[in-house]
Amino acid sequence: MTVDPEGWSRWPAPAKLNLFLRILGRRPDGYHRLQTVFQLLDWGDAVRLRVRPDGLISRAPGSDYGVAEADDLVVRAAKLLRSVSKCSQGADISVEKVIPTGGGFGGGSSDAATVLVALNHLWRTGLDGEALAALGLQLGADVPVFVRGNNAWAEGVGEVLTPIVLPAAWYLLVDAGVSVPTGDLFQAPELTRDAAPATIVDFVSGAALGNAFEPVLRRLEPRIDRVLTVLSQHGQACLTGTGGGCFLRLDTQAAADAVQSQLPDGLRSWVVAGAQVSPLHRCLAAFGNQQQTV
Repeated sequence: MTVDPEGWSRWPAPAKLNLFLRILGRRPDGYHRLQTVFQLLDWGDAVRLRVRPDGLISRAPGSDYGVAEADDLVVRAAKLLRSVSKCSQGADISVEKVIPTGGGFGGGSSDAATVLVALNHLWRTGLDGEALAALGLQLGADVPVFVRGNNAWAEGVGEVLTPIVLPAAWYLLVDAGVSVPTGDLFQAPELTRDAAPATIVDFVSGAALGNAFEPVLRRLEPRIDRVLTVLSQHGQACLTGTGGGCFLRLDTQAAADAVQSQLPDGLRSWVVAGAQVSPLHRCLAAFGNQQQTV
């Protein structure tokens, strides 16, 4: 990690996959109780940050990706951290988007988590991982897993995390190019909202698989159904989150490349490796080591 002559540092914001997703019921506050496994990926967005002394939080020109600055999670994350830590500094923020918006790959949540973790370091605000994860939960249920930086078994609304070691794997990701509002999906009559709880042993054995939203999305969005049908010719095709992101797990990069080469024209796809530790946390450790040697 280096800081360029203009004062910008660059931080990874990795994507994630939900290796399975169950809905166990509804909580008194209206949110649903979930079970899932988060797999972090060695691929994703990048967030560029430049500390400024005047306290202003600003999204740099050229970072317009269809989200108003006031609504952007990266801006909200920086303002939340500044408010809670009572920091007098500010930041310019620029996001290099790679993760497709609305695909269920966690792009917005990961970008926000990267801002929290990186600015906590750059501003020297001194919050620990627990405090940062709690701030992240205020921004979105998926943010804490990116803040903590480990693959995890998740429950609650997705914020009760137990680190889990996952076998090395390569993933073929395909973006179907559609996004359905999550609220609409939860209202779908065919959605299973009261699945039996699974255990980590169930997941490891293969008994806990599938995504509760898959039958709903396949009915609502023919493009998602088409992508899953194509991928299923080569293995267990899966849906991640509640978006149009689909994936196939393979043991080697060569195997993933071979399947990718057979996809129909017009599908956006990527071959990426699973990560045991978030690239963000690897970057943070490297940045800290560099500073110690200066």
